[in-house]
Amino acid sequence: MPVDTAVMDKLTALCKRRGFIYQSSEIYGGIGGFWDYGPLGVELKRNIKNQWWHDMVTNPPIGPDGREVEMVGVDCSIIMNPKVWEASGHASGFADPMVDCRECKARFRADQVIVLDIYAGEDYLTSESIEANSSADPSIEEYRRRAAFVEAVAGGPADPELKKGAKKFRQALRDTVMSNQNLIDVVVRASGGAVTRDEVPNVLKSIKLNLRPRKLGDQGPANARVACPRCHGVDSLTEPRAFNLMFQTYVGALQDESAKAYLRPETAQGIFANFKNVLDTARVKVPFGIAQVGKSFRNEINPRNYTFRSREFEQMEIEFFCHEADSMKWYEFWRNVRHSWYTNLGLRSDKLRLRDQGPEELAHYSKACADIEYLFPFSDEPQELEGVAHRGNFDLTQHAKFSGKDLTYFDDEAWERDKAKFGGDKEAEKKAKNEPPYRFLPTVIEPSAGADRAALAFLCEAYTEDQAPDEKGVMQTRVVMKFHPKLAPTKVAVFPLVNKEGMPDVAAAIYRDVKKHMTAFYDEKGAVGRRYRRQDEVGTPFCVTVDGQTLQDGTVTIRDRDTLAQVRVSKDQVLPWLQEKLGGC
Repeated sequence: MPVDTAVMDKLTALCKRRGFIYQSSEIYGGIGGFWDYGPLGVELKRNIKNQWWHDMVTNPPIGPDGREVEMVGVDCSIIMNPKVWEASGHASGFADPMVDCRECKARFRADQVIVLDIYAGEDYLTSESIEANSSADPSIEEYRRRAAFVEAVAGGPADPELKKGAKKFRQALRDTVMSNQNLIDVVVRASGGAVTRDEVPNVLKSIKLNLRPRKLGDQGPANARVACPRCHGVDSLTEPRAFNLMFQTYVGALQDESAKAYLRPETAQGIFANFKNVLDTARVKVPFGIAQVGKSFRNEINPRNYTFRSREFEQMEIEFFCHEADSMKWYEFWRNVRHSWYTNLGLRSDKLRLRDQGPEELAHYSKACADIEYLFPFSDEPQELEGVAHRGNFDLTQHAKFSGKDLTYFDDEAWERDKAKFGGDKEAEKKAKNEPPYRFLPTVIEPSAGADRAALAFLCEAYTEDQAPDEKGVMQTRVVMKFHPKLAPTKVAVFPLVNKEGMPDVAAAIYRDVKKHMTAFYDEKGAVGRRYRRQDEVGTPFCVTVDGQTLQDGTVTIRDRDTLAQVRVSKDQVLPWLQEKLGGC
């Protein structure tokens, strides 16, 4: 699917106009990678987090063993002892390769930058020239393949695999913001001035074969000259260097090494650090989970795509502890439960993808990992919403090692079941009790979701343009946010048709009644048609209008956001009617 920047532009404008999302510190020019949620955005995000907590913790699913999953919650501090991050490996290994452009001073994450190699190759090779010299050149097959690829890029006939590769090539060019005009600039600079701007169109054919995108750091031609993806300066990028993604701070009065601390880059480690506390106080038994919703911070080199990749974000995370023998069963369970959660709340299945990571993508401690991905308008490929990882017992092992604390779990139920087989031999019993399968470090399955990414996905999914009649019956383009009712920031809006004849008093009474049970909005300003449109733009499922007939027979009009259907309901039955339609949202 092609990238639809127009949709993202419209959506971001709506988010600002209607109070979903603002740029942080906007009055001071903003700050990159940080975002504020407005009156409607905070309700949407809160609804997402509350629904996640309800479905995963308060009312957890039925597990593969036929019993309700045992789940408890924690809320851990953002700043923890620095040894936590030494144990987890973040202190030494949580870094991205970074490069700077010496000319425009832009900074990029090196492993995600697509660059163009511009170099002086051999004479330009066409299919015809290759065939003419095929007998003389032993590497002719490589030349033939490259020429066929160039022809596929140009739109010529090609097999499906070549067409697929050509599409990715063109996408790479687009990702570097390389318009034709910019490409001319790059060629001129790469030639050292030997080629003028007027001459470039005539020589583009000669260099097309040698314009090849690659990720910075990948091996390029020996004589390549690399262009900056922003200013297109040739050979202007520095060598990649490590950049730690954790925000560093200090705890206490002194700012020295002894006081150094970090804002957490993930919420998981707080759960692992509290594993023993939960065991000792919550009377839980393996298998069980610990859930947390909380802020994390990463000093991203290049925050991008609106709120998708930011420096401050919120995670909804579960660490589920189980026996190693049952771990793959639980991994499959959580993998499927979490994928279904998004579809149940309205994400279209054709935009949602459950992708298993290949062996080359897995962390060294991971046995399996699946990404739940969504096709955002800013990308032609689905992007990660949530990861479900089989983490083994790596984290508990590390924290036991660095803290010196015993973090093993003793399975007393299994022991009571099996101890008779030792025949009362106290030494054998003592030895067995301290070894698997009775005492062990549990295996961990981790479903880790981004609350901000989920909010963005639901915003993108909800954004709809359709045709609807205005107050005069003329069809007009209507922008409507079709949120699932459980996520809608406002459940109902209440209007008096006109601001007179006692209608505002009746409408205000209905509003006061329903707002005790659900988020509601009262509006008496402007024509009722414009009020409907405002509520459509913020995704309110139902609008209640008090009109002249209300004063006669005590009924009101309730309008459905999606169907535009209107029904008459007794004013005394508005709340029960809404509760039934919204399903207790």
